[in-house]
Amino acid sequence: MAKRRFFELAMVAAATITIGCGDDDGNGDDGGAGADAGSGGGADAGAAPDGGGVVSCPGDDPGLDLPDGFCATIMATSLGRARHMAVTPSGDLFVAVAPTVNGSDPGEIVALRDADGDGEAETQERFGEPGGNGIAWRDGQLYVAGNESVLRYPLPDGELVPTGPPTAIVSGLVTGADHPVKSVAFAGDDILVNIGSATNSCQAQNRMVESPGLDPCPELDVRAAIFRFADTEGQSQADGEPFVVGARNVTALTTHPITGAIIGVINGRDELAQDWPDLYTEEDDDRLPSEEYGVLAEGQDWGWPYCYHDPIQDRKVLAPEYGGDGTMVGRCEAAEPPLAALPAHWAPLGIAIYDGDALPERYRGGAFIAFHGSRYEPEPEGDIPGYNVMFLPLDANGTPAGEAEMFAGGFAGPGRPLPDQAEHRPVSVTQAPDGSLYVSSDKSGHVWRIFYAGQQD
Repeated sequence: MAKRRFFELAMVAAATITIGCGDDDGNGDDGGAGADAGSGGGADAGAAPDGGGVVSCPGDDPGLDLPDGFCATIMATSLGRARHMAVTPSGDLFVAVAPTVNGSDPGEIVALRDADGDGEAETQERFGEPGGNGIAWRDGQLYVAGNESVLRYPLPDGELVPTGPPTAIVSGLVTGADHPVKSVAFAGDDILVNIGSATNSCQAQNRMVESPGLDPCPELDVRAAIFRFADTEGQSQADGEPFVVGARNVTALTTHPITGAIIGVINGRDELAQDWPDLYTEEDDDRLPSEEYGVLAEGQDWGWPYCYHDPIQDRKVLAPEYGGDGTMVGRCEAAEPPLAALPAHWAPLGIAIYDGDALPERYRGGAFIAFHGSRYEPEPEGDIPGYNVMFLPLDANGTPAGEAEMFAGGFAGPGRPLPDQAEHRPVSVTQAPDGSLYVSSDKSGHVWRIFYAGQQD
């Protein structure tokens, strides 16, 4: 078994970051107004990679903290609740815009084109109400995951709007409650859809003090799982096959661009101290449980709601709703362990595996992970819990090859309390054909383009 890696609480990487350009939909972690978070950190990202050094970046300072040699531009702003993104081979960017929490705006898809390559979109097109969270493109088709369905639009490369009406690949997906939004990825010819849990830990009364867990958890038949569907129209959820189960919410889901492996980061549970004050302290709650990075394979059971991952013990332990005391393992011996344990409650919502060559070599093959940020630390002192993009080095199989480190910060801004006064909350990170990166925020409707302007070896 590959060595699993985790963050110590004190190892927050903000002190090592330099500035590269000058200066919910419920109670869950699906990226709405109430998203999970906590505290933790990573290793040094501030040293100039491959001799990058400080560079002069074009245009206005976008306010992000980046490693030496990197620059950023604001590709677009005020898009609405900008969630996941998809890029076509010609470089057009498609952004899934989620409906507003109060339902006043149904959301849509926004197409962005940067024809002159200056990092700012001169052209915008909008289509496809209602919008959603998940989005992916392949072979002239754009797939959009709303809360209840996955639609497929005919969209040849080079077009900014569909050439025909959408086809419903699957409809009638369960939704609502803590985690209504859906993510999509490709598995061979098939489509994977993440369907997050309805509750925090499958209690008889959700998020109530000392409410016991339902055993067996009835949600596990239809939620807290990734389902596999054929790429054919007219399906219901019953036509899907469970691919991975016991995974509370895998909004950060992608297909490895080289190997085809399925990569995801699972949002861990909340409220250990709030719901079980006799067993856990607030300090315990800051570090428990891990957000879990893994290479996802058919048939895996990640153990929710019965288990959670403790990064200090480096193992899955039994949840208190099911008789656990913080150390007992029990049935969790059989639960899938993470390959990397990321900081508690940071709310990973997007992930991209980098296969370009425009960034320094150390980033190639690694994962960029967008963290939405904490709703549990409204007045953080010092380092910010989440609200960033981290980099996790990987080997060719997707196994972590080093510690995660800060890549892009500064999204939250100086306002407090968080998340209410956060300027931005990262959701998705996506690679462009030229090797630069796009990052979205659903708080401000921003999309940034991040690129490397330093010297390569």
